Amino acid sequence: MRFLTILPLATCALAANITRFAPSVPLAPSPLPLPHTRSDGEAIISLFETLGRTTIWRSIANITLQSPGYTYEPEGIVRLGSDRYVVSAGDWTVPATSYGNGLIINGTDRTAGEGFAHFLVYTGNGTLLADATLTAPGEIEYHTGGIDFDGKYIWTTLAQYRPNSTAHIVRVKPTDLSQETVLRVLDHQGAIVHNTAKQTLHTLNWGSRNASTFAYSQSGQHGRPKHYKPKPSNVSPFASSIATVRNPSYFIDYQDCKLLSLASPSYNYRPIMLCSGIATLGTYYLGGIALVDVETMVPVAEVPITLRTDAGVPLTVNPVEVSVVNGKLRMYWLPGIGETVLRVFEADPRSPFEFGGGPQ
Repeated sequence: MRFLTILPLATCALAANITRFAPSVPLAPSPLPLPHTRSDGEAIISLFETLGRTTIWRSIANITLQSPGYTYEPEGIVRLGSDRYVVSAGDWTVPATSYGNGLIINGTDRTAGEGFAHFLVYTGNGTLLADATLTAPGEIEYHTGGIDFDGKYIWTTLAQYRPNSTAHIVRVKPTDLSQETVLRVLDHQGAIVHNTAKQTLHTLNWGSRNASTFAYSQSGQHGRPKHYKPKPSNVSPFASSIATVRNPSYFIDYQDCKLLSLASPSYNYRPIMLCSGIATLGTYYLGGIALVDVETMVPVAEVPITLRTDAGVPLTVNPVEVSVVNGKLRMYWLPGIGETVLRVFEADPRSPFEFGGGPQ
């Protein structure tokens, strides 16, 4: 692979670099596609409601993503039309290690480790177009979480790779991968969605056990009362959430989410997101997807996913995307550490009717 150009990104807080492998090829389509909330979100919700444990998932494509030249862990994925994928990924150079013996230091149980957060842009056939490094050497908030697209920006969290720590929230322009930090948060954060109707940001912490809501405005007054005057950097030391709720579901830990509806008529006009993830039950890894009320974290529909890679890794580890193609629900999964195959599956509407419960 030939490195053609390296360009600095303009940010308000972090230095970063972008490597373009095909400088003449746009990073994103123009105009940008509509987000799920303005295109297929309600159709996705309707089709999700037909899913069950007996749903037959048919493989549509296995897209091998061109290697960026290092072993990375994919965390989130956004599909910008049929010919662009943006993947958030981590490059771990020094692992975070447990202090051992139940020792807790400054509220956490392990060292910070070291690494870099990346955004990778691929064509529909898996050709790597760009690799943007979102964090500078020595940054301890280097773990990129799930990502979501609101029609203008791709949102992500950059966090310490340990619980009960810190993070910052970043928005990235798909057209040039320039980034801006808008909030700092006093906890690890993973998945994120942006409610453009209410101008709120919703994040999930380590294991998605708590969900926080932050006020967001493009004027720079984030998470503060209207009379608050931000510092010139527009980034407060730590933003105060306007609400934090406990996740009432222990079915799976959500790792990547997509906002589908700002006010779904199917669920009393509540904001609804689709989330994917896993739970560790002893030595068994349970995969699943769910429709979740963004503000209360109450799951309104849940479906287990038993699909796995040849190595036995559940497909629902980390990134998820979703679309409707020819009236059918499609899921996009990119599981595992160092995994380079994007797996596309379609729910067969002819799946057998599920009675449930088993014999009595």
